Amino acid sequence: MKTMTCKELGGLCDLPHRGATADEVIKAQDRHLKEVVAGGDQSHEAALKAMKARWRRPIAGMGWYRDAKRRFAELPED
Repeated sequence: MKTMTCKELGGLCDLPHRGATADEVIKAQDRHLKEVVAGGDQSHEAALKAMKARWRRPIAGMGWYRDAKRRFAELPED
């Protein structure tokens, strides 16, 4: 298992997301952003919009995705 924070994935807070793969951590970040904005947290709204924009522009979004996977791979195991 490895841990990346919301902030390390483009968000604003230090909430840790743990997973065995980068995809698990990225999906946890996506859920987190959706949940906190739906709960009224305006501070994460820009990060949520950026996340949604990545999936609407897949070629540009792949750069972010590859970078996140690379940074995940470089992390030590928890």
